Amino acid sequence: MNRRHCLLALFLTSLAAAPLRAAPGPALDILTEDDPPLTFEQDGKAAGLVVEVVQGIQRRVGNHDPIAVVPWARGYRQAQQQPNTVLFNTNRTPERERMFKWVGPVTETLGCLFVRRDSPIKLQTLDDARKLPQIMVVRDWYLQQLLSAQNFSNLATVATPDQLLTMLMRKRADVIVSENTTLPHQLRQQGFDPAQVRKALTFSHTYGYIAFSRQTPDAVIKAWQQALDEMKRDGSFAALYRRWLPGETAPGINPPAP
Repeated sequence: MNRRHCLLALFLTSLAAAPLRAAPGPALDILTEDDPPLTFEQDGKAAGLVVEVVQGIQRRVGNHDPIAVVPWARGYRQAQQQPNTVLFNTNRTPERERMFKWVGPVTETLGCLFVRRDSPIKLQTLDDARKLPQIMVVRDWYLQQLLSAQNFSNLATVATPDQLLTMLMRKRADVIVSENTTLPHQLRQQGFDPAQVRKALTFSHTYGYIAFSRQTPDAVIKAWQQALDEMKRDGSFAALYRRWLPGETAPGINPPAP
């Protein structure tokens, strides 16, 4: 093989190993929270359904920035205040629409009020829930924001989902706010039987997204969205969803507006 053919072979090999598109823009500070099975830390590394989705996007766009697991309130503040910050899984709500740039959706969830199985509490409407002495929720979470926007004055907050479940199961809280997709896994992770808890009321239906700080270049948003859409078209996104959330339907490319 002559020199020209060798160079051509090397060039074609490099193309085959390259990502689908060059990663535009600056380095990103990519943050997530402890919210299994969607996002959590395992053996010092980020893991979970949405973590694997983000990693799949990163491979396709050629991004190699690490993913850090941080308390939700900290990540939420940073994504609003510092440029080139990424935060997931962030539920896209009307209250948050102008706060971030969005790539998604990556999850579809129901927001619910949960009680212990033996609780006498029965709820038919949000008005019933407003009359409760107290409802526990994770601080700065989208479900806290949704209820606060609907004039709930009986919300008490904790820092993490683990603390929320501990309060409920140790009878230090009677009603908590959580999601249908994450609560069973989180209960099992803490050694509780999900059958010990029941849903008292469903009050929201939302989609989770990858949120970017407003200063992030639009080229980055476009590249990440295209990569996610490709994962949905080629079946790799649905395969991850089936593995992590069997029985749940993966969100499509064009969800309803928030």
